[in-house]
Amino acid sequence: MKKDTIFKRLYHGILIENPSVVLCLGLCPTLAVTTTAKNGLAMGIVTAAVLILSEFVISLLKRIIPKKDRMIVYVLIAACWTTIVQLVLNAYFPDISESLGIFVALTAVNGLIFGRADGYAIENNPFLSIFDGIGFGIGYTLIITILGAIREILGIGTIFGIRIIPDGYTLSIAALAPGAFFLLACLIAIANKIKGGRRV
Repeated sequence: MKKDTIFKRLYHGILIENPSVVLCLGLCPTLAVTTTAKNGLAMGIVTAAVLILSEFVISLLKRIIPKKDRMIVYVLIAACWTTIVQLVLNAYFPDISESLGIFVALTAVNGLIFGRADGYAIENNPFLSIFDGIGFGIGYTLIITILGAIREILGIGTIFGIRIIPDGYTLSIAALAPGAFFLLACLIAIANKIKGGRRV
């Protein structure tokens, strides 16, 4: 078995096992909040922060977490970090908190958090678990921001609030739910093509 490294954790999270376009985890906020690039970036950072901190704590506690109670512990740890992140957003970035709405709180039950907790953190050391969280957090943030940017450009005509397409020349469907599904499917197809059609 090949030795795990920091580079491997980052590489796998960003490219090989990207949570959005390869593993298809955390799709609810991916589709719901990506009406703009700013929302996508903010949601990605929130999710990445909770993921990194949760993986670190779960890895620290792995020897004392009973196997039969793992899922409950994962939920409690993720919920604690989600609450802290939400309080920080409410205090310092209220506009972003309002824009993301309930999806910040729902980070506590994001499939990405549980997937990495049970798939990596519970079996590995805290140091590598942090970098696993960083890799998957960057991978998730990258795709969710790209999706938000595409939807904002096509649907609203702006990018990070700066107008680049005149009014009347946008495709309003891109900013709606059907547009989110279609554009995410396109990103998944592109990712599969780049990977040569291989699935994880």
